[in-house]
Amino acid sequence: MVVILKPKTKQEDVNKMVSYIKDMGLDVMVNKGVDCTVLGLLGDTSKIDPDTLMLNVHVDRVMRIAEPFKKASRKFHPDPSVIKVDNVEIGKEGEFTVIAGPCSAESREQVLKTASELAARGVKIFRAGIWKPRTKPGGFEGIGVEGLPWMKQVKQETGMLVATEVATPAHVFEALKAGIDILWVGARTVTNPFAMQELADALKGVDIPILVKNPVNPDLELWVGAIERLYNAGLRRLGVIHRGFSSYEKKIYRNAPLWHIPIELRRRYPNLTIFCDPSHIGGKRELVAPISQQALDLNFDGLIIESHCDPDSALSDAAQQVTPEVLDYTLQLLVVRDNAQTTENISILRRQIDEVDEQLLSLLAKRMHISQEIGTYKKEHNMPILQNKRYDEMLDKRGKMGQSLDLDPEFISEIMKAIHEESVKVQMEIMK
Repeated sequence: MVVILKPKTKQEDVNKMVSYIKDMGLDVMVNKGVDCTVLGLLGDTSKIDPDTLMLNVHVDRVMRIAEPFKKASRKFHPDPSVIKVDNVEIGKEGEFTVIAGPCSAESREQVLKTASELAARGVKIFRAGIWKPRTKPGGFEGIGVEGLPWMKQVKQETGMLVATEVATPAHVFEALKAGIDILWVGARTVTNPFAMQELADALKGVDIPILVKNPVNPDLELWVGAIERLYNAGLRRLGVIHRGFSSYEKKIYRNAPLWHIPIELRRRYPNLTIFCDPSHIGGKRELVAPISQQALDLNFDGLIIESHCDPDSALSDAAQQVTPEVLDYTLQLLVVRDNAQTTENISILRRQIDEVDEQLLSLLAKRMHISQEIGTYKKEHNMPILQNKRYDEMLDKRGKMGQSLDLDPEFISEIMKAIHEESVKVQMEIMK
């Protein structure tokens, strides 16, 4: 439950409200924002009547929260969340942060050359994979602990913060011992709750920024669960990286962006810092710029981009890496939108609709292909096209499903009838 106090409520009145709630056996998180104070009630709130709280002259609103990850919810935090690392602030409103560096640390020379070129162009956070989880054995799986002194040298010579991926408790131990500033968890690791819990246990009691990539498959709850495990271990400087989702279909992207998933994550938890990884989404260096712009248009907080001093000779992901010079040129072209403009918010929503519409059309095309296969089967087995029982069952099930999703059953019925009509036409063509 969240209690939002009225603007300009005096501190003594806030304290009285906190004492009143604690007397009921609950804990209270107090978050004082610019405009108001928010009280987060933790514990069994079923014993509290919201209407009774509203009788207090200082209470503006009372909201129950049934969602997981309550303590990290923006509802408990009235102001934007900012991850601070030394003199760098990530997630600061109106700004975006760039993390750049090679996919893999390959040699001392390659790491230092790339880092110095990036630092000269204003990049403040250097990334490099020390350990590289690969889909298949035989590929370059990282230089290992041998590369950690190179990262320390980057810090010493350039003043940049350094970041790397960890996948096991042993990685955590070595990275912390080497003084790595920021850690991230890769997509393959996030997919495994047991692995995530082991990482969370290894990081318990450590105050270090952790960025969590989305899982390989489009599973939002699995993504949230990974964040929750780290949060429950006491970690508070948390953010996420949107790197796209694997698909068996060959498309323009290496990993489909499916923007609606990070958008939904931001809707649920607006305080979480979100980075976009255009390198892994696109899989081609020419796609880094347009994907980066899309991410900024969707109000992402930062970009994590793979940059190599000699991309074509890279030992991993050569096709998606750019030189520091190209990266600098790309960043100069990016437009940061003004969040204060209402029309821009409409524009962002329209882009979200475009993304969803593209997915709808793709799914419709896939459905029609299946209908064609069904039509071929019916022709081969001399079956009639129209199966009345199946049609009635489909309308009933889809109507109930739509209703459960807060969609008008009649609206769903009309859509399904139109789709069925087109499917029949497709099969009739096959029957000729």
